[in-house]
Amino acid sequence: MTTLHLATPESFPAFPFTPYDIQLDLMRKVYSSIEGNKVSIMESPTGTGKTLSLLCASLTWLRDEQQRARNGKLSISSSSDEAPDWVLAQTIERRRRELEAEELAYASRLAAARKREAQLRKLTRGRVRKKPRFSPDNEDNDDSDDEKAFLPDTEDINDEQCNLSPAVLALMRKLQRPDPAREDGKEPTCTKIYYASRTHSQLAQVLHELDKLQLKLNVAVSTIQPMPTNFSSSSKRPAAALDDADDPARGEGCGPRAVSLGSRKQLCINERLREKAGDLDEACRQMLGEKGKRRCPHLPPAEEETKMLDLRDQILASPKDIEDLFLIGQAADTCPYFGARRAIPQAQLVLLPYNLLLQRNAREALGIDLTGQVVIIDEAHNLTSTLLSLSTARLPLRTLTNARHQLSIYLSRFRTRLATAHALHLKRLMNLLDALVLYAEGWRDARGQGQVQETERSQKFKAKAQEGEKGKAGLSDVEVMTSAELLQRLGRKTEGVNLLEVEKYLRESKIARKISGYSVKTLEKAAGQDTVKLAKLARLASTTPPLHAVESFISALSASSDDGRVTLSFVDGQVEIKYQHLNPATYFQEVIDSARSVILAGGTMSPMDDVINQLFASLPPDRLSTFSCGHIIPKTNLQTLVLKKGPRGGELQFKYQQRGDENLVAELGQILFNFTNVVPGGIVVFVPSYAFLYAITKQWRASGVLDKLGVKKKVFSEPQQSNEVESVLREYAAEIQNANADPNSKRRGALLFAVVGAKLSEGLNFADDLARAVIIVGLPFANLGSPELRERMNYVARLEQRRVAAGAASSAPRGGKDAGTELYENMCMNAVNQSIGRAIRHRGDWAALVLVDARYASPRIRKKLPQWIDSGTTVTENFGQAMKELGRFYREKKADI
Repeated sequence: MTTLHLATPESFPAFPFTPYDIQLDLMRKVYSSIEGNKVSIMESPTGTGKTLSLLCASLTWLRDEQQRARNGKLSISSSSDEAPDWVLAQTIERRRRELEAEELAYASRLAAARKREAQLRKLTRGRVRKKPRFSPDNEDNDDSDDEKAFLPDTEDINDEQCNLSPAVLALMRKLQRPDPAREDGKEPTCTKIYYASRTHSQLAQVLHELDKLQLKLNVAVSTIQPMPTNFSSSSKRPAAALDDADDPARGEGCGPRAVSLGSRKQLCINERLREKAGDLDEACRQMLGEKGKRRCPHLPPAEEETKMLDLRDQILASPKDIEDLFLIGQAADTCPYFGARRAIPQAQLVLLPYNLLLQRNAREALGIDLTGQVVIIDEAHNLTSTLLSLSTARLPLRTLTNARHQLSIYLSRFRTRLATAHALHLKRLMNLLDALVLYAEGWRDARGQGQVQETERSQKFKAKAQEGEKGKAGLSDVEVMTSAELLQRLGRKTEGVNLLEVEKYLRESKIARKISGYSVKTLEKAAGQDTVKLAKLARLASTTPPLHAVESFISALSASSDDGRVTLSFVDGQVEIKYQHLNPATYFQEVIDSARSVILAGGTMSPMDDVINQLFASLPPDRLSTFSCGHIIPKTNLQTLVLKKGPRGGELQFKYQQRGDENLVAELGQILFNFTNVVPGGIVVFVPSYAFLYAITKQWRASGVLDKLGVKKKVFSEPQQSNEVESVLREYAAEIQNANADPNSKRRGALLFAVVGAKLSEGLNFADDLARAVIIVGLPFANLGSPELRERMNYVARLEQRRVAAGAASSAPRGGKDAGTELYENMCMNAVNQSIGRAIRHRGDWAALVLVDARYASPRIRKKLPQWIDSGTTVTENFGQAMKELGRFYREKKADI
């Protein structure tokens, strides 16, 4: 029966190696969580085989779920109690043969797709790709025809609908919407696993792990071998590696149908668009609306749909990463971006980056329906900050002014040719833009940074901006307000403007692109033959229309509640209006409510209470579960110390106010110098900020401490420029390798200064000799002077008070600390835990972790460390004890080698 509960397996034969106990525990927890419809937070340290365990457990459940569904279909066939047993037996057998025939037919289709893929690769290997010729953009069109193209489509909206209620319009759209199932014919859909991570390089690693699994999910026929995925992402594979070879043994079954989802920028095979400067997404969308020769040649028209379906089958035939999708799209001369989208319904495993999963608009655009599906979010320590970032909308005054200017040009030309409904909506939009521009200019001028002569209207808005900050000592360069307060300050002209209607009109009519396109064309005519102006306009034409930024801001503003704040500030000398959502759970709740099960996994999810409070406060306790496993390394491979005092006996507290203390900085220099005498290989030192890093290196350079450190280990510092990081890391690794190779070398490795929360604190592996010690200096608390941070802290404090008032069980006292302070501490410790995770990358690795600040000895702080670290932490009372412990640890490790 379909209601039969699946028991959690004791073992997982698909796992390619003999699993460690912690890996078995993790896989059982994943399996039971999916089967039990749970939302689970799982912490498994880096190096413990987390990704392989997640894949093995989830796909094992998917295989069992498929069998359960199959049994359910057979049981339906035998549900009649009146028929004789022999009739029921024949019915079940006939139904079983039908199901097998369906599965075999589908497997044969994918096998044929694999063969076609191999043939295409062989045909295209020696082919010289010629750039397609395109007709000039202004080909044989007179001005009147061109202008018609910029008018909104008449079917977008009509006059009668303007008087209908939103509920009636929604019902009409629902009835008029075509049925996707009918459109796609009998295209099968299935239960699937959505596996999300931060970057495509991480998702490529997931495919690498998938290739190791010994799991057969689908029927297979004798066919060709899938493309290997165990290649290095840093180097190109040889052409031969892309060929498939015959493998009759594959008749016994094959792995999951998988598809990787990427952006247009990564998958576009239109060379003309890729060579253009500017927003490729926007350029692609423009071509989608074109007809004839102006249409993208790689997107088959409706009458050639079989080309897209063929590419879809090739994508599903064997797992492919983004690079593979691009290559097979080129070989098939068919857009892999849209091909991947068409593969989603039939895929069993969908790999996608965070933003495509978490944003409702992205899910709808891709046709992703999470109902009853399994969602796994790897590297989930970033989830909260990602959710907050995705719900933030920025609107610089320059963009706002450009949008108003473009709309003004458009209305001046088409006002008399617009349908009444379009004219009405655009007039309301113009009123809103006028008010926003004038208020932002008035806010700027009130702070003495205006560069234009004030008009009477702008003086009024300046007065309103000043009035909004009455009672404050001077005017701050940052102001935070609620959405309601902003709308109130915009004045009477916007009182009749319904933000929901404006946002809906912009989204559904897609008129922003037409307004921007007409504006660019008008400016091109005015530019004449001026090549400089024409080059600027070409870049402008390929950028995102300013009205799209306005649309995003209005959308955020219209959905606003007490969970959001509007901030006005100066960014690079220009006014920026920003909407910031304060509650990360708001949009993630849609994922939780739809999915069967949601699993958040990461190497460092501690402190877990923070994840629960921010994302799952309203979730029933019986649906939430947590799991934290130890590390696969022996306990003797990690030495964790809390250093409370320096060599001179002074207490070490690197609070913000004390970081300029020359004596404290000198003490830190002496600590590091002593450590260089006992630590072999590399030492990575994480400091709270770039400002602190510059301050200590400046003082040490003057006092000679930096030279003393350089004698023992060559000193490197994390650069602020991203393009310099790789070279610094390369030189750092080379220095350590050279020191190991030369026993007579005076230097014993290298020392690397990095910044918590910056480029080197996440996503990088400092394995083995690259980090025999990781030192965390101070606690990297965020700047409490930030108005946005204060708003968020106040918000969570108010939210906690409401829960307490409502008698919520989860609102337990926090040792005298309110929810805002708890959030502040958790943000700090999240960053610390990520930095700690850079070392100890595999079972045989070993290193010391030194926390240099007396505050780490506090039980409140220590309990926020990952469990596998806190359990073996030693709090040293003096510096001599710390050196003794470190000396013993490294002597033992040297003896083991």
